[in-house]
Amino acid sequence: MAVIARLLAPNSSFQTRFFFLAKRFVAGDTIESALAAVRALNADGLTATLDFLGEDVTELREAERTRDTYLEMLQAIESSRVRSNVSVKLTALGLRVDEERCTQMLGDIVARAQPLADPFVRIDMEGSAVTAATLRVFERTYAQSKNVGPVIQAYLKRSPGDVERAIALGARVRLCKGAYAEPETIAIGDMPAIRRAYLQMAQALLSRGKYPGIATHDERLIDALKTYTADRKIDKERFEFQMLYGLRPAVQRRLVREGYNVRVYVPFGTHWAGYFYRRITERKENAFFALRSLIAR
Repeated sequence: MAVIARLLAPNSSFQTRFFFLAKRFVAGDTIESALAAVRALNADGLTATLDFLGEDVTELREAERTRDTYLEMLQAIESSRVRSNVSVKLTALGLRVDEERCTQMLGDIVARAQPLADPFVRIDMEGSAVTAATLRVFERTYAQSKNVGPVIQAYLKRSPGDVERAIALGARVRLCKGAYAEPETIAIGDMPAIRRAYLQMAQALLSRGKYPGIATHDERLIDALKTYTADRKIDKERFEFQMLYGLRPAVQRRLVREGYNVRVYVPFGTHWAGYFYRRITERKENAFFALRSLIAR
């Protein structure tokens, strides 16, 4: 694990030398390369969420640079008129350093997003050590501006309560299974049980929530929720499916052809290793793709 931690460190040489491994999942290292990826998605009827990669910053100056990058991103989205909003990890805004300053910088981003055609700002969820703080900052920000919403991870045992709280607030939720290694005391470890938990929370959000993001690549869940919404006559405009850049592109486009709203999470930046590691450990085929890329190189 110590070796992996060194490889995933933001300033490791691995990040620079092996970026080619991540190209399927990461849309380059600049705002311009990310916008090009979004344009291609838009051309196929998909919307996007842009995310500047980075997390767990230890200095406020670095957090401020992240904030400034998001302000540049929002300006670029507005100027280019691509159909995209943004998502941000709060530890990249210094959550572990100074929660008050982090909240202020998130407020800067949310305020700058207000004039955009799609002003929504998604707050990404990270490991369980910052779940409570992330939701606390979300609620403080949401009290001032409604164009912000959290991600909730279905495998955490606390998540049904968090879903109900978000529904009561009228906040937009992105529901995902969860990608961080967590102890069984706080997280469900069995995949069939995670699917059942996901399905129950997704149904609650679809029935009573505000425009939820159903974030999954699991076709069993997708099909079950398509049936659920059809049986209850829940209009396709009341929610959207969400997937990750580079994963299941054929499924993404098939859903669009079927009349569903589909949003693709498009990460970019040089600090890609942690994100890439979570993607390749989620599914065997992702790891095989990375291995083929390395061999072909």
